[in-house]
Formats: sequence, structure tokens, C-alpha cells
Amino acid sequence: MELYDLWFVLIGVLWIGFFFLEGFDYGVGILLPFLGKGDKERRAIINTIGPVWDGNEVWMITAGGAIFAAFPHWYATLFSGFYLALVVILVSLILRGVAFEFRSKDDNPRWRSFWDWAIFGGSAIPALLWGVAFGNLVQGTPIDASMNFTGNFFDLLSPYTLICGLAGLMVFLLHGAIFLSLKTDGVIRTRAEGIAQQLVVLVIAAAAVLAAANYVYLDLFSKIGINPGLMPVASAAALLAVGYFVREKQYGWAFVLMGATILLSVATFFWFLYPNVMVSSTNDAYSLTVETARASDKTLELMTVVALVFVPIVLLYQGWTYWAFRKRITAESTLEY
Repeated sequence: MELYDLWFVLIGVLWIGFFFLEGFDYGVGILLPFLGKGDKERRAIINTIGPVWDGNEVWMITAGGAIFAAFPHWYATLFSGFYLALVVILVSLILRGVAFEFRSKDDNPRWRSFWDWAIFGGSAIPALLWGVAFGNLVQGTPIDASMNFTGNFFDLLSPYTLICGLAGLMVFLLHGAIFLSLKTDGVIRTRAEGIAQQLVVLVIAAAAVLAAANYVYLDLFSKIGINPGLMPVASAAALLAVGYFVREKQYGWAFVLMGATILLSVATFFWFLYPNVMVSSTNDAYSLTVETARASDKTLELMTVVALVFVPIVLLYQGWTYWAFRKRITAESTLEY
């Protein structure tokens, strides 16, 4: 395996980590105005992710930095072509981060309600647009021979990419509900378990629609034949297992299997994409590949050394954070954060 192949895999791992960790953050943020019936309940829900949400976003920043360093042509084409969509995501995340800090600055119910809905919007918009963005990567976007994006924002919106976005949104919602079922107690836990029971059927249906869309819009029959490969089948099996454990109210196992579903789904996406990093809908010959978009060997070698040193440190620190804040939260025990 060449170093650029290794970094393609490592970038996939970073996105898996981001969608697993930030995924339940998004779900919690979207569910906040609906599960929390009063200020103390909403504060309790926010406190479930309060100590960890900013650390979870580091995975996205690291993934973007890795693309910039390991595949500069991919970064340039991606961030210029998806500029408006990425700005919308960035503004949404800034609004959400500000909302976490500003919510408790005033006791006025209108003030707090405004920031609660800001958390909702700052979670829902990225949750939708990340799926749209990744759908575009694998379906294809207008790219010319000079690796320039030649389309506009509306070229990124198609039936397939919107299906990807909605499916991702539904997955994050379920992920957040399961997480709240594990992190809260009392009435919030009861409501979270109830919404998880309802969502799991919708998520399985959305996954089935996305699976059909993959074959219709990506023409996978011509690429991999009737056998879809192990990872998509394993992903579907993991999601069905989530449904079983949610029904049995075994939310610890449901959370583990939800993580497996996200891992296998993102891995399947990168499997569909490889050896491309961006597919050109203008001409297949204009697609960016791991080889044509890569950085120099020296750059990749240096990045590998840095990753071997710092990634274990980040994992240890983040693992300690989750361990330190592992206890369940209730509205009665909530303190201002």
C-alpha cells in the first residue's frame, strides 16, 4: 500500500470518528426543544454533551487538515466547489457554540428559548448538509480538466444527495436519542427511549431508500455486480440489530451497534469512492484520484510520523473526558454549566 492510499484510509477513519461522536451531539441538539419541557430539563439535556461537544468537533477539523496536507488538490477543488455549503455549516456550528455559552447569561425565558432553537438549527443544518456533501463526492460534481469546480450551489442539490442528507439526519437523530437514553434518568430518559422507539423504524426505512438510491443513481451494478460486498450488508445488519436492541430497551448494545452502523456506512462510502477522491460528472477522466490529488512523498512521510505521535494522545485525553463525565444526568441534579 502506498502512503497516499494509507492516508485515504486514515481520512476515512477521521470522518468515522467525527460522525460517531459529533453525530449524537447533533441528535441531542435537534431533540433539545422537543424532549426538554422546561428550563431545567433542557439544561440537563445540554449538560449531557456540554463537556464533550467541542472535543468531538476536533475530528472534523483534523479531517479537513489531513485532506489539506495529504491531498491538496482535493482540498482546493472541494472547498472552492462546496464553498457556500461549507460556509453555511461553519456559521451553523459557530451559532451553536455561541448558544451553548450565551444561553445561561440571562434568566429571561425568551432569551433561553432563542438560544435553545439556535442549538437546534446549529445542529440540524450541518446534520443535513454533511450527508448532501458526501453524496456529491461519490455521485459526481462538475469538474473540468484543470481540477476546477465549474458548477454552482444548486448543482449540489439532487434527488440522490438530498436522500443522503435526509438519511444522515435521521441516523443522527436516532443516535442522539439512544445517547440520551444512556446519559439521562427520570422523565427525560423515558421520553428519549420513547422517541428512539419511534425513530428506529423511520431510520431503517430511510436506509432502505438510500440503499436503493445507491444502485439507481450510482450505477453500482455495473461497478460491483449484484453482490454488493460485505460492508453494506454488515451495515444493514448492524442497523437491524439496533432496531432489535432498542425494542428490547437494551440501549447500551443499541449505542454500540449504532456506532458499528456509522462505521460501516462511512467505510462503505469510501469504498464506493476509491480510488477517486472526487468524481467528475463532466468526464470520468477529470475525476480526482488518490494519486493525482496527493501531496509529495516527503509530506506524507512527515504527516505519518506526526499522526503516530499525537493521535494516541488525543484518543487517551478524549477517552478520559468521557470517563470523567460518565454519570447519568437528571433535571433535579442539574447545575448551570
